[in-house]
Amino acid sequence: MDLGFGGEVAGFYQRYRRGYPAEVIDGLVDAFELTRDDVVVDLGCGTGQLALPLAERVRAVIGMDPEPDMLAEARRVATGRSNLSWMVGADTDVPMLGTLLGKTSLGAVTIGQALHWMDHDTLFHELYPLLRPGGGVAVVTNGTPLWLQDSDWSRALRRHLELWLDSEVTATCGTDEDSRTRYAESLAAAGFTVKQSRFGYTDVLDLDRIIGGVYSALPVNLLPPLDQRSYFAKQVGRALEGHAPYDETVEVTLLLGMREDKS
Repeated sequence: MDLGFGGEVAGFYQRYRRGYPAEVIDGLVDAFELTRDDVVVDLGCGTGQLALPLAERVRAVIGMDPEPDMLAEARRVATGRSNLSWMVGADTDVPMLGTLLGKTSLGAVTIGQALHWMDHDTLFHELYPLLRPGGGVAVVTNGTPLWLQDSDWSRALRRHLELWLDSEVTATCGTDEDSRTRYAESLAAAGFTVKQSRFGYTDVLDLDRIIGGVYSALPVNLLPPLDQRSYFAKQVGRALEGHAPYDETVEVTLLLGMREDKS
């Protein structure tokens, strides 16, 4: 599966994608009663923003992503961490993972803002037997995309991106309420008990983080060419002129599918 997020994009992803607040990691540990005996799979792990802090709380974390360059960045950042493994694979490889690890072998499977690339209906059914009773699936979103926020600077950014790309910029990356409703219904259909919690925090961005955040979300073929990057940055600055400070209200959601049976 080639989604176009290798090469430079993986580097932008590692540098500019924000991590998760401590409350999110605590929420996952508490919800699934994770201990030092548990193994967790972070599916669609990117460069490890969720896998790394989880590894501090459990026996081992397997980060799984279809993009080798993302995993290379994750390995670089995780140098010296002995309980992290990185595996090239997508949601379609979960049956293979089940054959390798066995039934009820996992305390949790986390999916951080990557589920919109996956066949969630099939995936949740395939994950259920891999999870121990009391464990489950966590679909984690870490705020609305930069171009879809309810602020003047975000609307100005969206207008500029649409002019640059010559197309509408509407991708929610699974952060919208309709997507969460579909995911919740799919989890319930697979046998999970569904719960949800939310955490909020505020941040103030600068132009470098906004531009880097945009680059981290674009496939390689849509990145501005190297000789146009300076021009692109200046144009973004002009588009956002007068809209500072670039305040951001970030809502993190944990959509939890709990395996509560005792079999």
